[in-house]
Amino acid sequence: MSVFYRLNQDKSKNTMRSGRWYARAVSTSVINTRQLAEIMQRNCTVKRSDILAVIDELVETMRDQLQDSKRIKLDGFGSFKIGVCSIGANSAKEFSVSENIKGMRVIFSPERSTDASGNRTKQFLQGIKVEELPKN
Repeated sequence: MSVFYRLNQDKSKNTMRSGRWYARAVSTSVINTRQLAEIMQRNCTVKRSDILAVIDELVETMRDQLQDSKRIKLDGFGSFKIGVCSIGANSAKEFSVSENIKGMRVIFSPERSTDASGNRTKQFLQGIKVEELPKN
């Protein structure tokens, strides 16, 4: 298994990056929750229906906990928290939720591990291999 990339040339005008070539990750397909549950069922003793039920409840519970200002840490996976998108007010007194808060977002931080030499690696990137997407 590898993560595929495709080379793209930066076509921006008047920048230092102009004309340079960069790798862009390419997704070859999308795996949905049901398909993940099928794969997981083959790898363990839990039935697909049970996996789907747990994932469904996980999503609901995470939403409730995030909306209660909790940070959620899924061991071996990463953590989630709510971020606020706002614009500045001239003073604390002038700050208004309706005027200054423009939106909310979910921030995901993947789990990291540290090797013997102190290098930190994101859990999902350990042992990753990359190769150029075949041209066909």
